[in-house]
Amino acid sequence: MATYSKDKGINVKTYSSDPPTAYPSAVEGKLYYNSSDGQFKFQTLGVGAWASGNNLNTARYLLGGAGTQTAGLAIGGHPPSLAIVEEYDGTSWTESGDLNLGRRYVACAGTQTAAIAMAGYDDPSPSGYTADAETYNGSSWTEITDLNTARANNQASAGTQTAAVTFGGNNPGAIALTEEWDGSSWTESGDLNTARSDLAGCGQQTEALAFGGRESPASTEAYNGSSWTAGNDLNTGRYTLTGSGNSAPLALAIGGSGDVAITEQFDGTSWTEVADMSTARDQLSSAVHSGVSATAAFGGHTSTHVANTEEWTITHTLKKVTTS
Repeated sequence: MATYSKDKGINVKTYSSDPPTAYPSAVEGKLYYNSSDGQFKFQTLGVGAWASGNNLNTARYLLGGAGTQTAGLAIGGHPPSLAIVEEYDGTSWTESGDLNLGRRYVACAGTQTAAIAMAGYDDPSPSGYTADAETYNGSSWTEITDLNTARANNQASAGTQTAAVTFGGNNPGAIALTEEWDGSSWTESGDLNTARSDLAGCGQQTEALAFGGRESPASTEAYNGSSWTAGNDLNTGRYTLTGSGNSAPLALAIGGSGDVAITEQFDGTSWTEVADMSTARDQLSSAVHSGVSATAAFGGHTSTHVANTEEWTITHTLKKVTTS
């Protein structure tokens, strides 16, 4: 009689209960035996999908985002230059302490209780472009040292409150400048290979990703803490998109110019189109500190500014092995 170990060269692992369906999983795509119910089963490859969440209290676009799917932040935005900040608990949004400087195009990083907001566009100021930076402690904002270069137009960012990096933007033309924050001061680092505005980014200060942008809509670059290296392009070039991912090798590119619903997932080498959002939009934001398995996208612009929140989750399905 044929055996699986002889035919496939591996033994089937035995578990007393089904493994969790959360993504990622060491059992993904593998056959196993459940000794408690006497069934051979396998766990499918993870599949992502968007589901509707509750709306922001204030509809807006050109806003910043930080945190995770169950502990997110929506920061600033337009119209006009808002100071409003809202916290998300995975179910509903609650208004928290306002920014000291209301602005749109603000770049953000960090968590719900330890975030940083960088630069942006302040409508009442003479030039509009600001270098202002602030940190958040979960209830209020404190001004910190300004960036070396004022910028706006969806400059991107990555990292944490004490180890952040921001790159790209506009002042008034597209810029390639990268700046790092060490908790006390800003230092200019290696420039992007392609100067661009309205791009997206994610990751950490020493392992960040930049993708999309008005001047180079499909290009992707990876940052190692000092320099940028070009990578494989997005399948759909776009700008005014948002990104999510707490590690540069894994990222999501969400929405973007032309009010698209497209979501692409990066595996460290190439981008693959996955499930679309329910509401196509651009100029949105996301919980950028989340991973590719769970994040939230919120706000944005269609024919008008929107308050919609959507939650992205990757799960596995367990299937029984049957014979006929």
